[in-house]
Amino acid sequence: MKILVLNCGSSSLKYQLINMETDEVMASGKYERIGEKEAFITHKVNGQKIVIEHTAMNHEEAVDFTLKQLVNPEYKVIDSLDEINAIGHRLVHGGEKISESVVIDDNVINVLKECIDLAPLHNPAGIIGIEACKKVMPGKPMVGVFDTAFHQTMPKERYLYPINYEYYEKYGIRKYGFHGTSHMYVSNRLAEIENKDIKDMKIVTCHLGQGSSICAVEGGKSVDTSMGLTPLAGIPMVTRSGDLDPSVVTFLMKKENLTPEEIENKLNKESGVQGISGLAPDFREIEAESVNGNERADIAMKSFKYAVASFIAKYAVAMNGVDYIIFTGGIGENQINIRKGICEKLEFMGVKLDVDANNMRGEEKVISTPDSKIKVYVVPTNEELMIARETEKVIKNK
Repeated sequence: MKILVLNCGSSSLKYQLINMETDEVMASGKYERIGEKEAFITHKVNGQKIVIEHTAMNHEEAVDFTLKQLVNPEYKVIDSLDEINAIGHRLVHGGEKISESVVIDDNVINVLKECIDLAPLHNPAGIIGIEACKKVMPGKPMVGVFDTAFHQTMPKERYLYPINYEYYEKYGIRKYGFHGTSHMYVSNRLAEIENKDIKDMKIVTCHLGQGSSICAVEGGKSVDTSMGLTPLAGIPMVTRSGDLDPSVVTFLMKKENLTPEEIENKLNKESGVQGISGLAPDFREIEAESVNGNERADIAMKSFKYAVASFIAKYAVAMNGVDYIIFTGGIGENQINIRKGICEKLEFMGVKLDVDANNMRGEEKVISTPDSKIKVYVVPTNEELMIARETEKVIKNK
């Protein structure tokens, strides 16, 4: 079976064609600046990277041109689009109505529309991508894999906010969580590596990147996670604030005469470790400045490491213990000193880092010592493969 995985942004389209018999990525790429004359596609196939300037004024045109590259005689990977068995869409918010990957139909599209208020940037783009595929590949089975679905197993006392219950009933205000596809992939991959039944495992997964979230995975199910109603909650991220006293929002609005949109923008794009350090929104640069003696950069890095370690310790309470910690995402997989700093703060829990094993980037590897009470891993995430696997499972079971 061959699955086309699509991830639609407001002006971009990421894709991978995956052969499910071998997990081979047959082709991948990204269409950028959709809607502009300067639109272009970066297409990767057979070790080649081909950049093609091609104006796509909407997602339908982008999907159509992308599909043509897959059968382009010059560097084709399939003879016919009929070889694509299904399309898996990475979707963000399904609210409370979608708790697993589903075949996309009118009901699913309606749920996406209902949740636009909860994901105003992502859900409209997802709908556009679905509609584009329906026009370009009519009748082709499509599956939606939702970021929020994995976290629908959280117990109510952990996802409800301590505000008037009426707001939950009227507006669906609660913790939803994100990065579910990544948390699901790395926890299942760990069970494969350890050759254990995931139902017997207590895992804390740390997806650390431009956006970061921590998840408590008990028995293969999410029982708590750090992001909330939106991806703004949790630990301080590169430009997002993470958790803070709610009164800070109204205080700043009054002092700076800010609109709701302006304060939301500041918390999403001008906060986090960038906000503390005052540097460019590049985690590697901020970490380097921290090492070079920049005091504010150092405070930002300490704040980040403290927050991650605190959530890991918190989730030991949620699961009555922790067996494994996983680092993943761009920062989790590649920032050696960040992993070291987090693990050092967890020594009271019996975590012992193997400094030599930790001295690597992007490898799937144990980085704790043999006598560490909690086994610590780096497991590179692969959300596209997880989406493809979920798509294959849903199609076969429908």
